[in-house]
Amino acid sequence: MLMASKPSFIFYVLFCFFINTDLSFGGNTLHANESISGDQAIVSSGENFKLGFFKTGKSSKYYVGISYNKVSTQTLAWVANREHYVSDKYSSQLKILDGNLVLLDESKTIVWSTNIKSTSSNVQAVLRDNGNLVLRDEAKSKLWDSLDYPSHTWMPGGKIGTDKRTKNKQLLTSWKNSEDPSPGLFSLEHDPGKDRYLIKWKRSIWYWTSGAWNGQRFSLVPEMNLNYIYNFSYVSNENESYFTYNLYNNLSFISRFIMDSSGQVRQLTWLENTKQWNLFWAQPRQQCEVYAFCGAYGVCQNSLPFCNCLYGFKKRFEDDWSLGDYSGGCVRRTKLDCGNTSTVNGKRDKFWMSSNMVLPDKPQFVSVGSSAECESTCLSNCSCTAYVYDKKCLILMGELVDLKQRSGDDGSGKVIYIRLSSSEFSDDKNSKGLILGAVFGAVVLVILAGLIFFVVRRRRLAKTTKPEGPLMAFLYRDLQNATKNFSEKLGGGGFGSVFKGTLPDSTVIAVKKLEGINQGEKQFRTEVSTIGTIQHVNLVRLRGFCSEGNKKLLVYEYMPNGSLDSQIFFDKRDHVLDWKTRYQIALGTARGLLYLHEECRDCIIHCDIKPENILIDAEFCPKVADFGLAKLVGRDFSRVLTTMRGTRGYLAPEWISGVAVTAKADVYSYGMMAFELISGRRNTEQNADGSVTFFPSWAARVTIDGGDILSLLDPKLGRNANAEEVTTLCRVACWCIQDDESVRPSMSQIVQILEGVSDVNLPPNPKNLQVFVDNQKEVVFYTESSSSQASQTKSMPSTSSSSQSKSISAESSNI
Repeated sequence: MLMASKPSFIFYVLFCFFINTDLSFGGNTLHANESISGDQAIVSSGENFKLGFFKTGKSSKYYVGISYNKVSTQTLAWVANREHYVSDKYSSQLKILDGNLVLLDESKTIVWSTNIKSTSSNVQAVLRDNGNLVLRDEAKSKLWDSLDYPSHTWMPGGKIGTDKRTKNKQLLTSWKNSEDPSPGLFSLEHDPGKDRYLIKWKRSIWYWTSGAWNGQRFSLVPEMNLNYIYNFSYVSNENESYFTYNLYNNLSFISRFIMDSSGQVRQLTWLENTKQWNLFWAQPRQQCEVYAFCGAYGVCQNSLPFCNCLYGFKKRFEDDWSLGDYSGGCVRRTKLDCGNTSTVNGKRDKFWMSSNMVLPDKPQFVSVGSSAECESTCLSNCSCTAYVYDKKCLILMGELVDLKQRSGDDGSGKVIYIRLSSSEFSDDKNSKGLILGAVFGAVVLVILAGLIFFVVRRRRLAKTTKPEGPLMAFLYRDLQNATKNFSEKLGGGGFGSVFKGTLPDSTVIAVKKLEGINQGEKQFRTEVSTIGTIQHVNLVRLRGFCSEGNKKLLVYEYMPNGSLDSQIFFDKRDHVLDWKTRYQIALGTARGLLYLHEECRDCIIHCDIKPENILIDAEFCPKVADFGLAKLVGRDFSRVLTTMRGTRGYLAPEWISGVAVTAKADVYSYGMMAFELISGRRNTEQNADGSVTFFPSWAARVTIDGGDILSLLDPKLGRNANAEEVTTLCRVACWCIQDDESVRPSMSQIVQILEGVSDVNLPPNPKNLQVFVDNQKEVVFYTESSSSQASQTKSMPSTSSSSQSKSISAESSNI
């Protein structure tokens, strides 16, 4: 019986094989006698990419595309039929027909094709491990490949360029929205005239440029030259000009480069532990720099939600807005009364005042003498939709596009008068009645207010000074008065602006107005209370806070000598920070970080150590400040997985790889800051001849080779410093910026070394500096900063080194 059943079983297997040539093959090649339908797919040899049918969100539209196979969340790198979807993936087919790769819909109509002329009878489609789909003949010669026809993702080895013969361009085009891969409004293109990138709206208006290519990088986008990820190059010959890139080998993470539906070009890395893509950088950096992002009559502001409609308007397509597609903009709630100058009811259009606005492009200048004449001029033209009067009359015609509103009154915004139907306003008679009633009511209120003023004031002051734990809960109005309506600005950053203020008891304070913060009341108070419990001489003191609705402010002690960057990067004829003070600032900063890392109830990783975030008090004592990016780590955990945070030029390499970070990330930033404290200049400087000087490379070479250590000093010091202390701080800085976090010292070791309690051995040449020697490329560490003042480019050019030392673990006693 066993002998009899064996042939039957083999016959059954062979029968299934021959009748199912359309099943998922498990290989990377689609042959001429095969097709893909339904859930079938081909997978690249290294299993990095997969080709098959997909749909997005709740849509019933199907597309054929290449996705990241090792990413648990469906992510498309290339889409074939962006403009023509199919409704049934099981009756549709992707197959080779007449030498072309084609997609047939359920009615067997060709909806997409590679559209080439081929005489070969044995054509194959091969999905390679770099995500490139190649159509080749029997001799394995390339007939077509997907890299030449990118969608919204720039794949390694792909080109963004111009064919000089045909004038055709290879470009990236955004998706329409997060669930619709059809071509959107935004494209990343090559500008052949100036060898740069441009981002365009509707392929016509460009609103962002990378700056020209100088042979090593783009002048305005140092972020794109991440040496640990991308190796960019530019090629130009008689036939074509293009930019391309490759990924460096041995990457332990997945990265993608896309033209996003937000109108920004973005680079993201995949974090498997969190099952999400982490935004590494984006250009333009501010969402409202994207042209017409909010569509006609939509107003953009650089805080969530980014888009809102003008008064008197409503969203044109509500569903699209929910998917992040605001291009449809807004429409009027009521049609204009324009032209009805003699209507029965005598109504005419009126104007709604919108303050602090940035003017859209190309307003028309009209020579009139007054605001009333400007308004009348606009009313007399039915095409006029708004006007601005600011010593001169500007008329805005047609749809209002690319409107922006400033979040704060910095004087750059204008008042725009938006034309609306008269029905959008109250009736004139009713308005007069309301005005009379309001005046009468105001008189009564003033009398009542006079009677209860002192009682209310006493209660309010009592509430103001009521401590919440060690903190004070301030009222917004009191802080508004203390800062004279936020008139004296001390600085600003990504989370808000800081203003100088004075309390009734003459205490000088610094008030930070948080912008774009969407935390709930409970979460905000919990975080504030946590930071408020921190008390250390080298940490800036948080005196209190204000939380009234969306008004959230932090109140700090005032630092009269500003931040460290203002002390070392800017020439001050009346004062130069001497070496003794600099060394004490380095030691004090280390003590502050030691307290955060090891002496608090929870380990606190600051995540943004740089000169801008070290404040200097009247006695030149350093205080670590700005905990806007800080991350708390419980004592039961040694590391934390969090989204990218910090400032380019100070970021540890582990941020780039997306792995969980430890307090050693702060140690790396401290080392980079220490180099700047020594040299009195930014770590990266561009010279007059266009070359770039990277100070840490030079300092490491001098330190390791035993060169002239005082040559590293800020020239303003005139070599007036303790050579032993300079050597110690240089060695510590070199240890801090080691690529391997386990080799970096802890902050407690750094404090012991700077205090003279422990010695420091000669450090090895940091691996991330050696990369420059081997590859002679530039490296840039970047993400959005919590401080807008820290906007200097931090790139690392090639250097040479004649000496290397064996790595010594900083966790041992050898350091």
